[in-house]
Amino acid sequence: MQKIIPNKLQKGDKIMIVAPSRGLKLIGQDCRQIAEERFKQMGLEVVFAENTTDDKWNKLGTGSVKERAADIMQAFKDKSVKAVFTVIGGFNSNQILAYLDYDVIRQNPKIICGFSDITALLDAINAKTGLEVYYGPHYSSIGMKKGCEYTLDYLKKILFSDDEIEVKASEEWSDDLWFLDQEKREFIKNEGFWNIHEGSAEGTIVGGNLCTYNLLLGTEYQPKFEADTILMIEDDAGSAPAIFDRNLQSLCHQPDFKNVKGLVIGRFQKGSEMDREMLEFIINNKEELKNIPVIANVDYGHSTPIITIPLGGYAKMQNGRLFIKK
Repeated sequence: MQKIIPNKLQKGDKIMIVAPSRGLKLIGQDCRQIAEERFKQMGLEVVFAENTTDDKWNKLGTGSVKERAADIMQAFKDKSVKAVFTVIGGFNSNQILAYLDYDVIRQNPKIICGFSDITALLDAINAKTGLEVYYGPHYSSIGMKKGCEYTLDYLKKILFSDDEIEVKASEEWSDDLWFLDQEKREFIKNEGFWNIHEGSAEGTIVGGNLCTYNLLLGTEYQPKFEADTILMIEDDAGSAPAIFDRNLQSLCHQPDFKNVKGLVIGRFQKGSEMDREMLEFIINNKEELKNIPVIANVDYGHSTPIITIPLGGYAKMQNGRLFIKK
């Protein structure tokens, strides 16, 4: 499938907020105010899709399947909208995949950005259209009052520029419940990337949230590991070492996994109880990973801050260093 790279953002562009997973009602007013001010400082106008409203909140904390799908299509059909940002993650964006018109999306390419459960939506769009999509902050993520500078820096580097960048480790990170108290924060000194396997590789980026990506295995919505793939994955606090191990093994069992030339793993949350020693044990006990470079503890996933990753874009690994190429 032909690769499609959406236009970069420019000052004056309009972005549309959608809720393909959990609903807008979950987001506090202080978070919304900060997010909209941050987007304004970037020169962007923020609008919301028709069904992305507080009243769209059922027993699972979402709008209906068709309402959520309709908002995605509204965002792509509206030619004045240059980028789509998701409100937040959740558990069920995979419900809407069969209700999207991928021909319309292909004919109206634009940036779409989110992470976590949004993996299902991003990967489906990439697999069905060839459109490069962005694993990065939600609308709600931009509403983080403290500790957001690194996230904003990489968002702008990826979405506003065509330059190749080297991903550098943040100075500190946090895994606290920032959305409950924007003033009470706990930051931890970052020890940097874990260079688990030396080596160099480059290729097309595939991945996202591991347990969500695995929901797509065997479906038409799964991006394939084509020749020279860099697999970039992360998982949340619910992914204890044994769960991460078996989910990763599921990927290793895919017939095209032989095309994966390098593995990059995002930072684990404290609740996962994953440390470097355990991760190295898991990695080194998989024959499929023994001859490829592996970097971990990279700034993306469910802790903060995070980089923005172009799924379908291009990455280069070089003995513990990571570059995102255009």
